[in-house]
Amino acid sequence: MAQSYDPVARLSELIRGMEIATLTTMSPDNSLHSCPMAAHGVEPPGVLWFLSGSNTDKVEAVKTIQRVNVCFADHVAQRYVSVSGFCELVRDHVKAQELWQDSYKSWFPGGLEDANLVLMKVGVQQAEYWSATEGRMVELVGFNKPAIL
Repeated sequence: MAQSYDPVARLSELIRGMEIATLTTMSPDNSLHSCPMAAHGVEPPGVLWFLSGSNTDKVEAVKTIQRVNVCFADHVAQRYVSVSGFCELVRDHVKAQELWQDSYKSWFPGGLEDANLVLMKVGVQQAEYWSATEGRMVELVGFNKPAIL
């Protein structure tokens, strides 16, 4: 019996073990801003989650322009993955608790009850990865590309 292709499982495999991602947002003046974020893997139907302070430049940018890019890199294994999508700001105590790590206390002194804590939910629209054998980035098929970029 043939196995069906699962783009979320393939993306999960590609980013497995990469603890830090670089999130790029676009400001209203069209300037790009990138910052490192703790990565939490990908979950169906193709969602990446990040915790952020609600008073950050990236959150302010997403309030205006929801389009973002997330890059993962493992230089030793030569794994490079780029994900584009739309970011939604979410306040979800249950999800925050699921993602929470004790090290986050330095950014959120109030812990899970910190009023500054907000979740960034990135819906994957497009993903590509570096193929060493092809010497180029290759599209990871199966995600819904936006009609207008």
